[in-house]
Amino acid sequence: MIQNKQVFDNVLQLIGDTPLIKLNKITASFQGEYLAKVEAFNPGHSSKDRIGLYIIEEAERQGILHPGDTIIETTSGNTGFSIAMVSLIKGYNCILAVSSKSSPDKIDMLKSMGAKVYVCPAHVAADDPRSYYEVAKRLHQEIEGSVYINQYFNHLNSEAHYKSTGPEIWNQTNGSITHLIACSGTGGTISGTGKYLKEKNPDIKILGVDAYGSVLKKYHETRQFDANEIYPYRIEGLGKNLIPDATDFDTIDKFIKVTDEESAHTARNIALSEGLFVGYTSGAVMQAVKQLAAAGEFKENDKIVMIFPDHGSRYMSKVYSDKWMKDQGFLDSKEELATKDIEIIK
Repeated sequence: MIQNKQVFDNVLQLIGDTPLIKLNKITASFQGEYLAKVEAFNPGHSSKDRIGLYIIEEAERQGILHPGDTIIETTSGNTGFSIAMVSLIKGYNCILAVSSKSSPDKIDMLKSMGAKVYVCPAHVAADDPRSYYEVAKRLHQEIEGSVYINQYFNHLNSEAHYKSTGPEIWNQTNGSITHLIACSGTGGTISGTGKYLKEKNPDIKILGVDAYGSVLKKYHETRQFDANEIYPYRIEGLGKNLIPDATDFDTIDKFIKVTDEESAHTARNIALSEGLFVGYTSGAVMQAVKQLAAAGEFKENDKIVMIFPDHGSRYMSKVYSDKWMKDQGFLDSKEELATKDIEIIK
């Protein structure tokens, strides 16, 4: 074991202890202090590094994983990259069933980490044999010596954040956090982090971000699954067309929904105002904060922590592409002209 704390045995030792960064310009008109937990500082550039390492090492401790085994997972991209990275370092094979909604950048990154990737149609029912959930289950049944991570229904997902992200935020704010705002997809991040913080101070508000087209907000409010809520949307890793067991709905105080278009513009605005190159879901979190602030949710002495889950490099062909934004109808002619900042000298 290398003892010099500036030299590491491998990239896995860099997971966690991500910084809190104060947001200044984009929150200038809001009451309260705003801090972003920037998970892009993990070596795999997302919060999913935490669960990838934790779940795999727990499987090792329990004797479920053995040398040469295959790890299988369903993913919108980030969890897959983290699992592929951990598998590569630890010597496991990795197979990933990915939603077709995932950006080409994410899929290429998965392949670059040695994973075999199955791209599955995004807009089918969860129990459709073509869905990435069912494809992963089938592969697990067919491949001897395989372990299915199953992040949506694995309590270790939220436990990883209970043991890492929650304590980090509590210590970084010296216990002064008043609100946590995070996206909810599998629900592991917000549930585990929120549970830890609520145990420290039950008055902390845990606010979940959901997408239009997802069932989570209505399920939280009614405890009824409403299939009529489901329709296609563009944000990756946010919202769901099923109810994940990894989500502890009792920990979450309320959900707020955000649109694809506003979240995309807000992600770009974070980069331009704060110099933080963050992903689509980070834009969704910041958009929710804007809506909550406008509704008077926050007071002058509040300390609001937002989890920015991943890095903007995973969305170069999407929210940071003027062509993609235009194709979605997200850029009007004035905005399109404003983005033409490249001159080619011949």
